[in-house]
Order: sequence, then C-alpha cells, then structure tokens
Amino acid sequence: MAFGDYQNEIYFGGLMRGVKPTLPVDFKTLEARARAALPPSTLSYVQGGCGDEFTQDHNAEAFKRWGLIPRMMVDCSTRDLSIDLFGIKLPSPIFMAPIGVIGLCAQDGHGDIATAKASAATGVPMVASTLMNDPMEEVAAALGDTPGFFQLYTPRDKDVAESLVRRAEASGFKAIVVTLDTWVTGWRPRDLNEANFPQLRGHALANYMSDPAFRALLAKPPEEDPQAAVAQWGRTFGKNLTWADLPWLRSMTKLPLILKGICHPDDARRAIDGGVDGLYCSNHGGRQANGGLAAIDMLKGVVDAAGSTPVMFDSGVRSGSDVVKALALGAAAVGVGRPYAYGLALEGVAGVVHVLRSILAEADLLMAVDGYPTLAALRAAGLVRS
Repeated sequence: MAFGDYQNEIYFGGLMRGVKPTLPVDFKTLEARARAALPPSTLSYVQGGCGDEFTQDHNAEAFKRWGLIPRMMVDCSTRDLSIDLFGIKLPSPIFMAPIGVIGLCAQDGHGDIATAKASAATGVPMVASTLMNDPMEEVAAALGDTPGFFQLYTPRDKDVAESLVRRAEASGFKAIVVTLDTWVTGWRPRDLNEANFPQLRGHALANYMSDPAFRALLAKPPEEDPQAAVAQWGRTFGKNLTWADLPWLRSMTKLPLILKGICHPDDARRAIDGGVDGLYCSNHGGRQANGGLAAIDMLKGVVDAAGSTPVMFDSGVRSGSDVVKALALGAAAVGVGRPYAYGLALEGVAGVVHVLRSILAEADLLMAVDGYPTLAALRAAGLVRS
C-alpha cells in the first residue's frame, strides 16, 4: 500500500460510513486544537523558541522560498520512499525528532512510551531523548521491531555519560545522536516569564534517576530526597563539548555516532574526519539560538561537504511538502517534531500515528503529482530557490 492511500481511507470513510477524521490533517488546525488540550506550562515549552522566536518562525517560513519543478509524462503509479540509513532498511524517509518533554505531552505522562508504540505501529523511527519521563529500557521495549536511536545530552560527568550510552546499547537502540548546542539553555522568554523549567521540577529525568552512575553521586537515593537529586542533575547536565572531546565520544560506542547541530560545512568536514558516521543538520527548531539562518537554507552546504556521509535534518518541518523539499536538498532522513507532539497531546498513540501517516501521504502524493517516483529522481532534480 502506498502512503498516499491514506487519503482514500479518509475519503471512503466519509463516503461509506459518514466518518470524518477525528484529528485534522494540516499543521495549523492541529496546533490550534492542541492549544486547548495541553497544560499551559507544557504548551509554552513545546511551542516556545529563543528570543523573539524569529529563527523558529523563519525555519518554517523558509521552506516557502524553495520549490520543486514538476515533470510530466513520468510513470509514478508506484513510488519508493524507502531509505537505507546506517545499514538499516526503513520504509520511509522520516523519523520522530527528539523532544525532551514528549513524556509530558501525553495525558498520562507516559508520552515517551506512547511515541515508541506509534513508532512500532508505523515503522517510523523514534530518536529518544535523554530527557524522558520513563527509563530508556521501557521506551526501547515499546519500539517493537522498529529501530530507535538514542539522543545524548552529554553530562559533565563522564561516568554518567558512559553509563547512559551503555544502557542505550543494551536496550537495543541502533545509533547514538549527540546534541551539541544544548549544554546551556538558550534565552526562552515564554518559559522565563512563567519561571517554567520542567526538569528543575523533576520532570523528564527518569534516565538520570534510574542510572547507577548518577545515583552514585547522591548522598541519598532520589526516592528519599528528590530535591537534592534534581539539584545534582542541574550540576551534572550539560558538558560544553569541543573538538577535543570527539575521540572520547567516538570511543564510547561501536554504534553509529551522529552529531546533531551541524550547520556549517567546515564543521561537517571536521566531524567526518573525526570518525562520526552521520551528521544531523538542525538549529534545534529555533529553541536554542535566535537570529540565525533557517536550517533548510544551511542544509545543502552541509550535504555537499558531507559527501557520502548521511545527513539527517530537522527544524521547521510542518508538512509532507516540507519533507520532500528537505529530501530534494539531500537530507538522508527528515525529522518531524512539534506535529507529532500535538498529535500525542490530542489522541495519544493514535494521534501520533495519524500525524505521521498524514505527513507521509502528503509527501508521497506530491512526488506522484510532480513526477518523481523515487528519492533518487527527486534528489537529482533538486530544488529552485525563489
């Protein structure tokens, strides 16, 4: 079945049974619905960006300046959107980007597990954040046969960092994604105005509180003195990584190592020279630094510098059309963030599945209508910037 057939399910559901989709298929309406469903503190954290949110908004708007030229008289009756990423065959080119408060987006507080279940149901990989509401072992178990990646916010304490990576390996995660731009939190007015920092309130810290190396730093177990444990987390979180740390990062795991936050071609080349297996072009969705270029405008430079090294991408992706544009610019796989968080908030696992299927359906149908039956044909054509 083609991804685009999801629209037939919706149309025939209305025709034959009078059933309309319970969730919208477009981002704008989805976000509006989610505003009413999420607690204000969680909503501001998910929606908010850095500074006046110029970069966050610019990320999404910049896709409109890129366009695909349609090609006619091409047999697109079947499309192939499958990819091979680090030797893993995947049915589609999208993944769920890491969201540190995804656990809080679910009504029951177990959004990490719900996201993993949606991953199992769709075959769309989840990049699981270090900041989870449930331990990584439980999240990994919910992934089923779908591969998952583990995103590492590198702690200052090397023993804790190495323990987290060992646990991720033992849990069955297939790659380690090291986020580079979040050793300190960017200036986020929405959260500052409400003094809202979920982790300092003890949320999304399950991987730390269950980690033996972290627990060894505590005078009392976190169950006995949670405030002291959170304070220790604040002292432990966020190592300012430099290129001198790359050999250590590389030595921690035999899994594919991916550096997230690479936006400059020189950084891409240096990372590859240091032995990484993949790059992840992202400006953190505009949450960490304001006033910069849109991530999509930096993607091609990173791809060109990367050569045969795969480049994952996120930031500003709101639709299947955005996915296609990022793929045309050379992304090996494209991350979806806020859309699936909103789907989770509204209908749990089913909401995430609906959002992912909608995005894939739009991407598949766009390639069909514009005359690109394969990702190779799409990338060979590229995009035109207006």
